[in-house]
Amino acid sequence: MTALNDLADQYVDELALLDPCLAAAMGIAGQETRLTDFGPQAVRERAASARRMLKAVEDTPVAGDAERVAAAVLRERLATQVALADTDAYGTLLDTLDGPVQRVRQAVGLLDQGRDTAWEVLLARLSAVPEALAGLRESLEAARRGGRVAPYRQVIRNARECRDMRQYLAGLPAGHGDGVLRGALEQAVTAANHALARMAAYLSRELAAHAPERDAVGEERYRLGVREFLGTRLDLRQTYAWGWEELGRVQREMAVTAARIAPGEPVPAVLAALDEDPRHQMTDRAQFRDWLQELADAAITDLDGTHFAIPEPLRRIDCRIGPADGPAFYLAPSEDLSRPGTVWWTRPEPGAPIRTWTVPGTMFHEGVPGHHLQLGVTTLNTSVLNRFQRLSCELHPGHVEGWGLYAERLMDELGYLADPAHRLGMLATGQLLRAARVVLDIGLHLQLPIPAGTGFHEGERWTPQLGRAFLTEHCGLGPPGFVEFEIDRYLGRPGQALAYKLGEKVWLEAREAARRRDGAAFDLKRFHHHALNLGPMGLDLLRAELTRADRPAEQVWTGRIRAERTAR
Repeated sequence: MTALNDLADQYVDELALLDPCLAAAMGIAGQETRLTDFGPQAVRERAASARRMLKAVEDTPVAGDAERVAAAVLRERLATQVALADTDAYGTLLDTLDGPVQRVRQAVGLLDQGRDTAWEVLLARLSAVPEALAGLRESLEAARRGGRVAPYRQVIRNARECRDMRQYLAGLPAGHGDGVLRGALEQAVTAANHALARMAAYLSRELAAHAPERDAVGEERYRLGVREFLGTRLDLRQTYAWGWEELGRVQREMAVTAARIAPGEPVPAVLAALDEDPRHQMTDRAQFRDWLQELADAAITDLDGTHFAIPEPLRRIDCRIGPADGPAFYLAPSEDLSRPGTVWWTRPEPGAPIRTWTVPGTMFHEGVPGHHLQLGVTTLNTSVLNRFQRLSCELHPGHVEGWGLYAERLMDELGYLADPAHRLGMLATGQLLRAARVVLDIGLHLQLPIPAGTGFHEGERWTPQLGRAFLTEHCGLGPPGFVEFEIDRYLGRPGQALAYKLGEKVWLEAREAARRRDGAAFDLKRFHHHALNLGPMGLDLLRAELTRADRPAEQVWTGRIRAERTAR
């Protein structure tokens, strides 16, 4: 242990104690019976903790390359947290993707493991729901009295999610069967649902009356969001223009790929035909889940030892159908590996066919070589990364989501999307949507004009109504409510939607820079191993580390390869 690593461990413990919901998402063990206090005093305590830790990091000497990187990662995240607190960026708290309501739902859901559920632990966390929501209401009221209320769109969306959570909780006790504990679970669910009903009523009937209609946060606040989610600084107007260029590039690729399926047909017609094609449909949920598992297992078998070195604990992914609507997502293994890496897939509509032509690209994003490999390697890397680095993937969306999108592109390069339907699915749901997000996220929050030559309301400034029309026209895939959710997501979490495409851009550019630097000696497996061993970090730091001329971390990689060969 070193002074810096001691400090990182201390911060993880303090963070988990002050924010159990975030700890649950990060896989930090030890706070499973608790939920986060969202009251005003607790919010101030979390900000004070970040300030103390930032000063401590700045006062702590570092030695060696690994500590240099670790200190830079910790310093950048803490400084960003302090900047967010100083500007009261989340004073209104509500969010469409990762606010208090969503985190309470996730924290409870993570303990729901079917037959393997630790019911006493789940009971304790369920019992904490009313107090967590009471603290949230207290903070929202304090902000309202100070003249700050989240936009109407966010208030109403959160009221709806409170009602949706009630439906989910109502079914939990049935999983335990009979017995004394089931009665306690039913009582806890009843109390939690009463609290959720009160919160939904407060949001929709009281707070909504004070909520502004304006969604755009403006350039200053948006730049802070970019810093938070990407760990970088951008020329926003240049990035907006690049988003349009990238959108056009992907559309041209889609046209070429669609022509391989149905020559002469327009792309929308080909997409619609794929949706109706029985060769790309399943109706049985269990069969679909098994197919997801087969895709995950096959990717691991093929890639291990060729383009990646996959540690034994990561050679299995738990594929599940999600308990609720929402996008597919990956949850990393907990630090003690008691919780496996899990892909949660969107719950199919009852009776509706499950369309499979878009699935492989997404599975490569969420599984291997995407998030499962990336986050799993990080969790296991105890010899190089300190505890904060290993568990902070949730805090670096640009790094994480950029790698996920890079993984889709990589698998296309390696020939795993040879079926033109699967390649078109990757382009439509991965590349096209993420490029559109760059355009919309910046355009909506800065209310920029739509450029000439785009063929879409040229010269007009972005509004949510135009955003919906744009997504429907360009990316109208997905279940009912998809477009509405996307628009609410961008407007409720400024900057986050850039993480995918801008992160992928950094990964691709860094790989190309390494290829030019190393020439004939460039090795893709070595690049991947070195890159993943750096751990999660902001994009500016990632670019700098991956393009360094000396690359001392290569010594670590070489030593590990030798150790693996010796073990075999």
